[in-house]
Amino acid sequence: MDVNGRDDLKAPLLQPSDSVAITISETNNKRERKHRTAKFRIGDIKCASCATSIESVLGKLNGVENAMVSPLQGEAVITYIPELINAKEIKETIEDAGFPVYEFPEQDIAVCRLKIKGMMCTSCSESVERALLMADGVKTAVVGLALEEAKVHFDPNVTDTYHIIEAIEDAGFGADLISSGNDLNKVHLTVEGVNSDEDAIIVRSSLESAVGVTGVEMDLGERKVSVSYNPDLTGPRSIISCIQEAGRGSKSYNAHLYVALRRRETEQLQEILRYRNQFLLSALFSVPVFIFSMVLPMLPPYGNWLDCKIHNMLSVGMLLRWIFCTPVQFIVGRRFYVGSYHSLRRLSANMDVLVALGTNAAYFYSVYVVIKALTSNKFEGQDFFETSAMLISFILLGKYLEVLAKGKTSDALSKLTELAPETAHLLAVDSDGNFVSEMEVSTQLLQKNDIIKIVPGAKVPVDGTVINGQSHVNESMITGEAIPIAKRPGDKVICGTMNENGCILVKATHVGSETALSQIVQLVEAAQLARAPVQKLADKISKFFVPMVVVAAFMTWLGWFIAGQARLYPEHWMPQAINKFELALQFGISVLVVACPCALGLATPTAVMVATGKGASQGVLIKGGNALEKAHKVKLVVFDKTGTLTLGKPEVVSDVLFSSYSMEDLCDMATAAEANSEHPLAKACSIPVGPEVEDYILKNEQLARTCVLVAIDGKVAGAFAVTDPVKPEARCVISFLRSMGISSIMVTGDNRATATAIAKEVGIDKVFAEIDPMGKADKIKELQMKGMNVAMVGDGINDSPALVAADVGMAIGAGTDVAIEAADIVLIKSNLEDVATAIDLSRKTMSRIRVNYVWALGYNILGMPVAAGILFPFTGIRLPPWLAGACMAASSISVVCSSLLLQSYKKPLHFQNTQGESHYAKSA
Repeated sequence: MDVNGRDDLKAPLLQPSDSVAITISETNNKRERKHRTAKFRIGDIKCASCATSIESVLGKLNGVENAMVSPLQGEAVITYIPELINAKEIKETIEDAGFPVYEFPEQDIAVCRLKIKGMMCTSCSESVERALLMADGVKTAVVGLALEEAKVHFDPNVTDTYHIIEAIEDAGFGADLISSGNDLNKVHLTVEGVNSDEDAIIVRSSLESAVGVTGVEMDLGERKVSVSYNPDLTGPRSIISCIQEAGRGSKSYNAHLYVALRRRETEQLQEILRYRNQFLLSALFSVPVFIFSMVLPMLPPYGNWLDCKIHNMLSVGMLLRWIFCTPVQFIVGRRFYVGSYHSLRRLSANMDVLVALGTNAAYFYSVYVVIKALTSNKFEGQDFFETSAMLISFILLGKYLEVLAKGKTSDALSKLTELAPETAHLLAVDSDGNFVSEMEVSTQLLQKNDIIKIVPGAKVPVDGTVINGQSHVNESMITGEAIPIAKRPGDKVICGTMNENGCILVKATHVGSETALSQIVQLVEAAQLARAPVQKLADKISKFFVPMVVVAAFMTWLGWFIAGQARLYPEHWMPQAINKFELALQFGISVLVVACPCALGLATPTAVMVATGKGASQGVLIKGGNALEKAHKVKLVVFDKTGTLTLGKPEVVSDVLFSSYSMEDLCDMATAAEANSEHPLAKACSIPVGPEVEDYILKNEQLARTCVLVAIDGKVAGAFAVTDPVKPEARCVISFLRSMGISSIMVTGDNRATATAIAKEVGIDKVFAEIDPMGKADKIKELQMKGMNVAMVGDGINDSPALVAADVGMAIGAGTDVAIEAADIVLIKSNLEDVATAIDLSRKTMSRIRVNYVWALGYNILGMPVAAGILFPFTGIRLPPWLAGACMAASSISVVCSSLLLQSYKKPLHFQNTQGESHYAKSA
């Protein structure tokens, strides 16, 4: 079912049909009530009275604004408020009235992407996911911790993006809408001259009647209009012209591109500044507390004034520490209270709970000490205000450094999005095809079939075909290939690549979201959001991690307190100025704040983000963490032949004369005959063949070549040997895979003789030939039954079943769309060396994830016992709470920095073809 489809909206009300359809169009996305229009096809309407009955029944429903029923067509067009009623309830009401609604679609699925704020660990992302899945109408939800985004599939008849955001906010997190529905072919415009509802109706009507427009959304408050369109029929400039032409008389309208801030970079910068400012504010108060408690008392006589008594045992230093600590605890530290409240309300616990418990224990015990000192002239106790203040400061410093590091994990994706130029030189063409003018326009205004002039040093703004001029284009930013590629008329160019030395004219074939660059960005974003199976370990641990830490902290305090009261350790163990209760309390607080669930949650997604971005920048598109994880287990690679191991373009590699004709004459006559042929290798003739010719044919067939015989006047005059050349890097790649412990086999639909010859040439020992597409998939399954993890590399439609069946499907970038869609990994350059790159990158990433888990788990396993005081009886070493907080912050930073090491990844092999010699240079 098409949502917001213009074809359905323009369909006449009175037209015969036996089927039912529903189309839904949203008027706006504002917070006020929205209206939707649904079209039903209804059976058993025999007269106007039946139509009136249905209208009467529908008119009584709360939320139905208008209902029109056509008795001739058997069709109803109903306007309703989705907040009060949905299409399914309307359908049930019509059926209760005795009129069947045929083939009514149960639900329509819409998609939205949201930016999630306030997530700190895996427990947070799970809470958001759980809140989304519990919301009415939400079908699936995936939340990415490192990316801080959520992708939600929902039923628009039941809920909308506003209610989805509301569900997230109720769970204690912030959310902003990134995109909703199909934003791929949508232009956002600022409209001038629209000052009333009448103006809005005029503009909307003009746009809805325009060819190619599929949906219109208007926001009068911001004077913004969002128009969905079919790029094959119209484009942004045509839509702007349509708005301008809607003006009549004194009313004039104009429109230009709606300029929005770059959301990802802006939000990252805001988050970095927010944590920086919070840390600086916290440090402003915490540093004096630290000086008053840890520095000046160690420097007599400079700190003696701090011991001056104000009243009873209350000293100046104690009061100052309380005054300076309180803003840190309740103003700067408010975020931990809010986070804890929402977490506990969801019956879960996260890092906020640990921090709030630890700082509250230190702060309120210190308040107790202050009150006791104020009311007693004999009480002697030590406050821990510096513990609370310094703990919050170090945690905020850690979060500040963490968001700085996390921002770098998406550097590769940011660089991809910046490749497209902002402007382009558009050429205007008259009716005779002559170029009449040139103007510089925003690339967002380009449309299909536009003619673009690209000067030397300029970036290509669209995917298109060269129609005039010659140049070399540097495609390294997309394919990773450093050598500029020659471009002539008829050659394709890719958006975001750099024109080197010549001026070329390009006809746009794909613009905006349809360009290869945009699709790469979308694929990488989806991959970074997808959760790798190895993440399940962190998810399982996070469910009981915080409660376990709280119990461990309580037991630590209780154990040390009981041991002190029972005099189980000597008095000289006690540090100066604190009693046994306070020592036990410090150990308990240290256990609370040293534990770090954040590091566990970041171990996998940060590595996946860096790896997928790095892979994309080097020409390897990995569709998510699942594919990335599976690729490292591959022990067998199955190759298709044509277009995969070979170039897929037949070439003449040998020729011979069997007559007195010259080779030039033979070639001319062969070319003339071939020009009218309907087969790429020419049609066969029933021509007599002698022994000499047969011998030539036999020798070439053994070399995987096809012979083309040229006959003149009924006799063979010569022959050409045609072959599909093996890719120059194929043999070296097979050899390198073998050195990685990976076997290779060939599965092809070609004949056995040709397949065997090609396999021998590239170094493959095992060949399965003359196999149909489903047979390829069956062969993959057969190999998997033997316990092998199998990767399939192919390029054609006939390879798609095998690509799906394989553990990891790798599609050649120059292959068909079907194969690319079916694959887990896309090799943009169509270069076989990237098969090794994909597997090697997967291995390096999984190794890095394991190192991250060692950091995260090892830190907690070692840190908690040390914080609990296990070393104290033997060495006197203990971990003060503020230092434990610093260690906790350091653990998250160490995991993110560990993942960032993948930024330095280099391909294991670089194929070089110098003076006809092919060899590999191994990366350092």
